[in-house]
Amino acid sequence: MHSYIPPRLQSILWSCSINNLRLDADKTYIIHQVLAYGDLKDLKWLFTVYPQSTIEQIFTSVPYKDYRRSRYYFVKDFILGTRQPTLSESAYVKNIPRNT
Repeated sequence: MHSYIPPRLQSILWSCSINNLRLDADKTYIIHQVLAYGDLKDLKWLFTVYPQSTIEQIFTSVPYKDYRRSRYYFVKDFILGTRQPTLSESAYVKNIPRNT
């Protein structure tokens, strides 16, 4: 398990210095940012740091309205295999109004 955030992720975790982020305390931010903006190497890193159950729990229970539609479905259906009908696309996809 990695205990640090690689410098290459600074461009994905742009709102904070990676030196100030903590893997446990900031896991919601880290998980969503890497899922929404990371490449395959970044996703691989994410799954070595957090168990899939934690990633899926964060994704499904703490919506983060910063995904593009295609990326949302890629993460939801392919990466996590989450086919929960209760997930609302409008809570995740940034160009959809929340009240649809």
